[in-house]
Amino acid sequence: MRKIIVTEFITLDGVVEAPGGNETPHPHGGWQFKYHHPETGQYKVDELAGVDALLLGKTTYEVFAGYWPGQTGGEFADPINRLPKYVVSRSLQKAEWKNSHILRDVAGEVDALKKTNGGDILVYGSATLVKALLHHDLIDELRLMLYPVSIGGGLRLFDDNRELKKFELKHSRAIDNGVLILEYLPIR
Repeated sequence: MRKIIVTEFITLDGVVEAPGGNETPHPHGGWQFKYHHPETGQYKVDELAGVDALLLGKTTYEVFAGYWPGQTGGEFADPINRLPKYVVSRSLQKAEWKNSHILRDVAGEVDALKKTNGGDILVYGSATLVKALLHHDLIDELRLMLYPVSIGGGLRLFDDNRELKKFELKHSRAIDNGVLILEYLPIR
């Protein structure tokens, strides 16, 4: 069975919104860029190299599809354009980015995707999708890059829904710029 690996940039106050700057109109968008480091860059390249597909929510898909198809080369652009991309959306009518496929149902279609042959599936960002994946216990690994910044509010992965989820720390690494790389396995 394939594993679903979620990877997120997250602030100390739990916000995952607008790490790159223009994904949403958040007043503090771009908070992640202030902590650029070769180790975190290599971690993201290695993470992408270790999977066979991407699973994205509609908003993240649209942001990525607006940028990555025009990029080539390197250890990131070519793989992200080549890999199969599954976008979960009830409203998206077509997905034109190369190798993109629309899934309509998290519980059914994503669970069925996990049962297909192939390697692991990586989820970038996609907070709304990740919340649904968490709710349906479809996540096999949660990777957080915790940034030493608080931005006072915004979209969070863990809302006040009173749903108990437990995780076991698989690996951690501290980067000398204050970023923590944390890898968790859900306890079911």
